[in-house]
Amino acid sequence: MNPTAFQIGNFEVRWYGILIAFGVIVAILLASYNCKKKDVDFDIILDGFFVAFPAAIIGARMYYVAFEFQNYKDNLIDMFNIRKGGLAIHGGLIGAFLAVYIFSKVRKLKILKYLDLVAPSIILAQAIGRWGNFMNGEAHGGEVSYEFISKFPSFIQKGMNIGGTYYQPTFLYESIWNLIVCAILLIILYKKSTHNDGIVIASYMVLYSLGRVFIEGLRTDSLMLGNIRVAQLISIIGIVVGGAIILYIRRKKTLK
Repeated sequence: MNPTAFQIGNFEVRWYGILIAFGVIVAILLASYNCKKKDVDFDIILDGFFVAFPAAIIGARMYYVAFEFQNYKDNLIDMFNIRKGGLAIHGGLIGAFLAVYIFSKVRKLKILKYLDLVAPSIILAQAIGRWGNFMNGEAHGGEVSYEFISKFPSFIQKGMNIGGTYYQPTFLYESIWNLIVCAILLIILYKKSTHNDGIVIASYMVLYSLGRVFIEGLRTDSLMLGNIRVAQLISIIGIVVGGAIILYIRRKKTLK
């Protein structure tokens, strides 16, 4: 696949950036819809977004570069070039959360209420963003046979044919999983019996992390910490923390 959508002079506009931008727009629209349905001030969400988004980009890049520094130590300026990819979602989530936490303290907001509303939007943006990885020819799995890849649509076959070798489309698995998680989170959000602040965002942590643990094991480009896949480690932590939050909220509700 050609990662460049079009050129303006010598400047290349890449599909990666276009798809991330598209994912952000769709996520904002979904958040707006949820705010209207839940009678929540969307302007607060929007203000939080303008704080969280740049922090997410910075966090995602810093996280990626930290684990891939050997590829940048001889050309440090490349650390700032994100058009070719190199954004780690876990770093982005950490950066965004820290920014939103500070934002909520300054504005004196109940952070869990707003995180619940945006959780479906976050995972939806991730689902769309994975297609940027597809256009860059990254976030794929190991080699597969033509018989295996032939089960997928022709454009997936073409995109996963890299240097004459077919690779497993793990980006697709995660995109589909993220869409399923988005649907589940929306059901939880609108289910009256689960109307407790923190339930949706904690469910996001558990469900997204659960899928990522398995999908990451198939990838060939994982960020590593020794022999440990960092994304799997962080995902396991996410499952434990998210599960603990859900149990705490449930118990708290029962004791009332």
